[in-house]
Amino acid sequence: MERNEMTALLDKLADGFNTHDIDALMSLFSEECSLDMPRGSEPHGTRYVGPEAVRGGLMTRFETTPDVHYGEIEHFVDGDTGISKWLLTGTTTEGRRIAVRGCDFYSVSDGKVVRKDSYWKIVT
Repeated sequence: MERNEMTALLDKLADGFNTHDIDALMSLFSEECSLDMPRGSEPHGTRYVGPEAVRGGLMTRFETTPDVHYGEIEHFVDGDTGISKWLLTGTTTEGRRIAVRGCDFYSVSDGKVVRKDSYWKIVT
């Protein structure tokens, strides 16, 4: 994938997250997609495999932090791998304000995301 195409895809992903548009987001994922969340009982976090599972995993972000926003976004591209670094802010459903830095590693094939692997700083 060309660098500018990958950057455009990363921009669309960021826009989809910030507008909470799950359909737009899922249109960017392949049928063979997976999602690794930063938390879970396994070293890779919680893993979702397949479009319906990935949709459900992505929806947890909007459900647990209804006003979630990704700002201060920077993209890095190397071939079919794109990395988005960001500052996630929002308020949880319990009313707790959060601000955390993190990044997503995206693996892309044929212009679609096949894997999204998320990492967060641990804020104490």
